[in-house]
Amino acid sequence: MLRPLRADDFDALFAVAADPLVWEQHPAHDRWREEVFRSFFQEALASGGALVAIDVRDGAVIGSSRFHAYDAARGEVEIGWTFLARTYWGGHYNGEMKRLMLRHAFQYVERVVFLVGPENRRSQRAMEKVGGVRTGMRRDASGQESVVYTITADA
Repeated sequence: MLRPLRADDFDALFAVAADPLVWEQHPAHDRWREEVFRSFFQEALASGGALVAIDVRDGAVIGSSRFHAYDAARGEVEIGWTFLARTYWGGHYNGEMKRLMLRHAFQYVERVVFLVGPENRRSQRAMEKVGGVRTGMRRDASGQESVVYTITADA
Protein backbone atom coordinates (compact mmCIF):
# COMPACT_ATOMS: atom_id res chain seq x y z
CA MET A 1 0.00 0.00 0.00
CA LEU A 2 1.17 3.53 -0.71
CA ARG A 3 0.12 6.63 1.20
CA PRO A 4 1.48 10.18 1.52
CA LEU A 5 4.60 10.49 3.65
CA ARG A 6 4.06 12.09 7.07
CA ALA A 7 6.50 13.62 9.54
CA ASP A 8 5.81 10.83 12.03
CA ASP A 9 7.09 8.24 9.51
CA PHE A 10 10.73 9.24 10.13
CA ASP A 11 11.67 6.53 12.65
CA ALA A 12 10.08 3.67 10.73
CA LEU A 13 11.47 4.82 7.40
CA PHE A 14 14.93 5.45 8.82
CA ALA A 15 14.92 1.88 10.17
CA VAL A 16 14.68 0.78 6.52
CA ALA A 17 17.16 3.37 5.23
CA ALA A 18 19.79 2.68 7.93
CA ASP A 19 20.98 -0.40 6.03
CA PRO A 20 24.12 0.66 4.10
CA LEU A 21 23.53 -2.05 1.49
CA VAL A 22 20.31 -0.32 0.40
CA TRP A 23 22.46 2.57 -0.84
CA GLU A 24 25.65 0.83 -1.99
CA GLN A 25 24.98 1.40 -5.73
CA HIS A 26 23.13 4.68 -5.29
CA PRO A 27 24.89 7.99 -6.05
CA ALA A 28 24.04 9.10 -2.47
CA HIS A 29 25.68 6.03 -0.98
CA ASP A 30 25.88 7.56 2.53
CA ARG A 31 22.13 8.05 2.87
CA TRP A 32 22.11 5.31 5.54
CA ARG A 33 23.64 7.85 7.96
CA GLU A 34 20.97 9.51 10.10
CA GLU A 35 22.00 13.12 9.44
CA VAL A 36 22.09 12.51 5.67
CA PHE A 37 18.79 10.64 5.72
CA ARG A 38 17.16 13.34 7.86
CA SER A 39 17.89 15.91 5.13
CA PHE A 40 16.56 13.52 2.45
CA PHE A 41 13.43 12.93 4.54
CA GLN A 42 12.79 16.66 5.03
CA GLU A 43 13.16 17.23 1.27
CA ALA A 44 10.73 14.37 0.65
CA LEU A 45 8.15 15.91 3.00
CA ALA A 46 8.59 19.35 1.46
CA SER A 47 8.16 17.94 -2.06
CA GLY A 48 4.49 17.14 -1.48
CA GLY A 49 4.86 14.10 -3.73
CA ALA A 50 6.51 11.60 -1.40
CA LEU A 51 4.85 8.31 -0.53
CA VAL A 52 5.57 5.65 2.03
CA ALA A 53 5.22 1.96 1.16
CA ILE A 54 3.52 -0.25 3.71
CA ASP A 55 3.27 -4.04 3.83
CA VAL A 56 -0.48 -4.60 4.19
CA ARG A 57 0.11 -7.97 5.88
CA ASP A 58 1.53 -6.39 9.04
CA GLY A 59 1.44 -2.60 8.58
CA ALA A 60 5.24 -2.33 8.48
CA VAL A 61 6.87 0.55 6.62
CA ILE A 62 9.00 -1.07 3.90
CA GLY A 63 10.18 1.85 1.78
CA SER A 64 9.34 5.02 -0.07
CA SER A 65 9.06 6.68 -3.48
CA ARG A 66 7.93 10.03 -4.82
CA PHE A 67 6.57 12.02 -7.70
CA HIS A 68 8.64 15.00 -8.87
CA ALA A 69 8.80 17.64 -11.59
CA TYR A 70 5.21 17.48 -12.82
CA ASP A 71 5.07 19.31 -16.14
CA ALA A 72 1.52 19.67 -17.47
CA ALA A 73 2.70 21.32 -20.69
CA ARG A 74 4.94 18.37 -21.54
CA GLY A 75 2.50 15.80 -20.12
CA GLU A 76 5.26 14.40 -17.93
CA VAL A 77 6.12 13.59 -14.34
CA GLU A 78 9.13 11.93 -12.76
CA ILE A 79 8.97 9.01 -10.35
CA GLY A 80 12.04 8.38 -8.26
CA TRP A 81 13.81 8.35 -4.91
CA THR A 82 12.50 4.80 -4.51
CA PHE A 83 13.99 2.45 -1.95
CA LEU A 84 12.85 -0.72 -0.24
CA ALA A 85 14.01 -2.76 2.73
CA ARG A 86 16.30 -5.54 1.48
CA THR A 87 13.89 -8.21 2.70
CA TYR A 88 11.51 -6.93 -0.02
CA TRP A 89 14.02 -6.99 -2.87
CA GLY A 90 13.57 -9.41 -5.75
CA GLY A 91 9.86 -9.94 -5.29
CA HIS A 92 6.83 -8.12 -6.58
CA TYR A 93 7.00 -5.12 -4.24
CA ASN A 94 8.94 -2.64 -6.41
CA GLY A 95 6.88 -3.54 -9.46
CA GLU A 96 3.64 -3.12 -7.52
CA MET A 97 4.76 0.27 -6.17
CA LYS A 98 5.58 1.43 -9.69
CA ARG A 99 2.29 0.07 -11.10
CA LEU A 100 0.28 1.94 -8.46
CA MET A 101 2.18 5.14 -9.11
CA LEU A 102 1.96 4.77 -12.89
CA ARG A 103 -1.78 4.15 -12.73
CA HIS A 104 -2.18 7.36 -10.77
CA ALA A 105 0.21 9.38 -12.96
CA PHE A 106 -1.42 8.33 -16.23
CA GLN A 107 -4.63 10.01 -15.13
CA TYR A 108 -2.76 13.32 -15.61
CA VAL A 109 0.24 12.76 -17.93
CA GLU A 110 1.19 10.77 -21.01
CA ARG A 111 4.79 10.03 -19.99
CA VAL A 112 6.58 9.09 -16.78
CA VAL A 113 10.33 9.57 -16.50
CA PHE A 114 12.70 7.73 -14.15
CA LEU A 115 16.28 8.90 -13.55
CA VAL A 116 18.73 6.24 -12.36
CA GLY A 117 22.38 6.60 -11.39
CA PRO A 118 24.73 5.24 -14.08
CA GLU A 119 26.36 2.82 -11.61
CA ASN A 120 23.08 1.68 -10.08
CA ARG A 121 22.74 -1.55 -12.06
CA ARG A 122 20.20 -2.97 -9.62
CA SER A 123 17.77 -0.08 -10.22
CA GLN A 124 18.40 -0.16 -13.95
CA ARG A 125 17.39 -3.86 -14.04
CA ALA A 126 14.35 -3.07 -11.90
CA MET A 127 13.29 -0.35 -14.36
CA GLU A 128 13.56 -2.76 -17.26
CA LYS A 129 11.46 -5.31 -15.36
CA VAL A 130 8.60 -2.80 -15.01
CA GLY A 131 8.72 -1.80 -18.68
CA GLY A 132 11.01 1.22 -18.59
CA VAL A 133 12.71 2.03 -21.87
CA ARG A 134 16.18 3.53 -21.69
CA THR A 135 15.97 6.79 -23.65
CA GLY A 136 19.23 8.59 -22.90
CA MET A 137 21.07 10.53 -20.22
CA ARG A 138 20.38 13.81 -18.39
CA ARG A 139 21.17 15.54 -15.13
CA ASP A 140 18.88 14.98 -12.17
CA ALA A 141 17.65 17.63 -9.71
CA SER A 142 20.99 17.53 -7.85
CA GLY A 143 23.04 17.91 -11.04
CA GLN A 144 24.17 14.27 -11.21
CA GLU A 145 24.30 12.58 -14.60
CA SER A 146 21.53 9.96 -14.78
CA VAL A 147 20.22 7.28 -17.09
CA VAL A 148 16.72 8.18 -18.31
CA TYR A 149 14.00 5.53 -18.50
CA THR A 150 10.55 6.36 -19.86
CA ILE A 151 7.16 4.65 -19.70
CA THR A 152 4.31 6.06 -21.76
CA ALA A 153 0.59 5.73 -21.12
CA ASP A 154 0.02 3.82 -24.34
CA ALA A 155 2.75 1.32 -23.47
